[in-house]
Amino acid sequence: MSAFAPSAPVTDPFEQLHFAPAPAISGPVPGARSQRMLAEQAALESRARSYPRAVPVAFEEGRGATLRDVDGNTYIDFFAGAGALNLGHGHPAVAHAASEQQQRLVHALDFPTPARLRLMRRLKQILPGALRRTGRFHFGGPTGSDAIEASLKLVRAHTGRRPLVAFEGSYHGMTADALSVTSDTSCGGSLDTAVRFMPFPYCYRCPLGLRPQTCELACAKLLESVLSDPCSGLSKPAGVIVEPIQGEGGTVIPPRGWLARVRAITRRHEVPLIVDEIQTGFGRTGAMFACEYDEVTPDVIVLSKAIGGIGYPLSGIAYDEALDTWEPGAHIGTFRGHQVAMAAGAAAIELIGELALPDRARELGELALALLAEASAGEELPAIGEVRGRGLMIGVELVRDRESRRPWPELASAVRRACCEKGLIIEVGGRYANVARFLPPLVITRELLVRGIEIFTDALRESERVQRARSGASAS
Repeated sequence: MSAFAPSAPVTDPFEQLHFAPAPAISGPVPGARSQRMLAEQAALESRARSYPRAVPVAFEEGRGATLRDVDGNTYIDFFAGAGALNLGHGHPAVAHAASEQQQRLVHALDFPTPARLRLMRRLKQILPGALRRTGRFHFGGPTGSDAIEASLKLVRAHTGRRPLVAFEGSYHGMTADALSVTSDTSCGGSLDTAVRFMPFPYCYRCPLGLRPQTCELACAKLLESVLSDPCSGLSKPAGVIVEPIQGEGGTVIPPRGWLARVRAITRRHEVPLIVDEIQTGFGRTGAMFACEYDEVTPDVIVLSKAIGGIGYPLSGIAYDEALDTWEPGAHIGTFRGHQVAMAAGAAAIELIGELALPDRARELGELALALLAEASAGEELPAIGEVRGRGLMIGVELVRDRESRRPWPELASAVRRACCEKGLIIEVGGRYANVARFLPPLVITRELLVRGIEIFTDALRESERVQRARSGASAS
């Protein structure tokens, strides 16, 4: 029986969180009001704006895993604020906690407050491994880039060293030091600093031409070689920074055991390990943190996105107390005490546990992968090169043909636009901008998830037909 076939009716406790019906498209996308607002935005705002160029819609309201635009169209949201909205848009319990805090106190720098202490207590209960016992916290600015900056400053201050090791395909943010460990030069990454980029285990496009079944984690062996060889050209680094799953890099998932090997290597060489869980944290991948799949406890864990509960701006780092040697005021920020975000974050962590959302993400992720694998197994969708994911962090890599694996970014862009017109919001990423990325809220219903994947496969089928016809016409 097809995985798309309906099963016996089940009452979903998350059903009331979303707009219904969804999707519901009543006219062309973008509609008239969206078009006017997009034009006004273009006249007023920077050329650097990005998302509304690819998804030309003006949104007015969100609820759960659904969005409504200013023209009254309703969409299923598979993007969730780039992974920030693990509890969806406006979860009522988190919104209530935020509203109550807003009536009391909003801004408090880094003075102790009930909201701040509550958040740190909740965080400490869910940190991986020994950090539950030894963890310290630092909150800087409100974005993930700020937390990356703090993590790099911390390990440099503690070790007295400057060089860093990062990985090919990495994305860590848009400020100076965060860009220095970001390998994507198109967004200004890999600045002229002492950073060595090592291969990340992108097994579908292995940089070493190896197979995951027999490579024996060769990427990790290269890291060992660079740190051990006195003539590698890299002096002992202040830290190694890694995403446990590369998000913007194309939902690239390393094989089991790789991160544990990296942890063992960094410990052996007494180099702090920083794990960037900005996009993977708080249940997204089916565990509270993705590093837990390899039972890894990093020296520093970077937190943002879903830490703000329902989209409030907040970021920070948790780290082993042995690293807490920097001076008072070494890293500050005016909004490091956003009380509303902290209250929302504490409420969200409680809900993630109460609702068993990591388990839910894992179960729904397995369903999504099964549906996508079924769709790609036939001859109708030959552009699907690989489907990969963990929990509700899923990528579909699109290629011109499966034998050559040549990336097809034009198709990915067309599919994103077609999905939007049909009532589904997705994003595109990857090194070649050819990976359709799904990051739905963890509170999405089974029905909305299945419907969203149906829309995606329909949009892909239609877009692939058009793109191949155009390619044929161009060739002739």
